[in-house]
Amino acid sequence: MISNNFFRALAEFFTEILFAPYEAIRSIDNWWATNFFNAILFFATAGLFIYWLGQLQKFRKTNTE
Repeated sequence: MISNNFFRALAEFFTEILFAPYEAIRSIDNWWATNFFNAILFFATAGLFIYWLGQLQKFRKTNTE
């Protein structure tokens, strides 16, 4: 009985709390708003990727791991 309640609580935690931002994004009905949100995520990811590559290049030049 206790394990059943634990797994129900765990499932509720994930579905109601952790996935709430994804539900909010999914419920956007405006095409422009969703594409704007996706563009922000794309440019943030691209910027972080370029920063990461710069850090790799810096460490490669100094021969440190």
